[in-house]
Amino acid sequence: MNFERLLVWKRSARLSADLYQTLRELRDFGFRDQITRSGLSVPSNIAEGMSRATRKDKRHFLVVARGSCAELRTQIYIGMEIGYVAQDKGREWLQETREVSSMLAGLITTLDNE
Repeated sequence: MNFERLLVWKRSARLSADLYQTLRELRDFGFRDQITRSGLSVPSNIAEGMSRATRKDKRHFLVVARGSCAELRTQIYIGMEIGYVAQDKGREWLQETREVSSMLAGLITTLDNE
């Protein structure tokens, strides 16, 4: 399956790009690096997993992507709490991570049922 056709990959890649663009001026380099890395990890692991030959490998990378999505959600909450992430933007990102995570869960279930 071509990962580039997956809506979950497209949405997570857009989210990652939005994180980079929105936080590019943030001077806390440690926080900025961590949140952008976890955001980048989601579409990257989807791409890597869907490019693997076995169902087991595909599943593993999708589970890692889902974990990175949870990590990202945690960092968004913290960023909002400390004033690094605007409340409206944070709520938007939180909703997107919930939806991406749900889509990943569905894709994992589909693989499990093949």
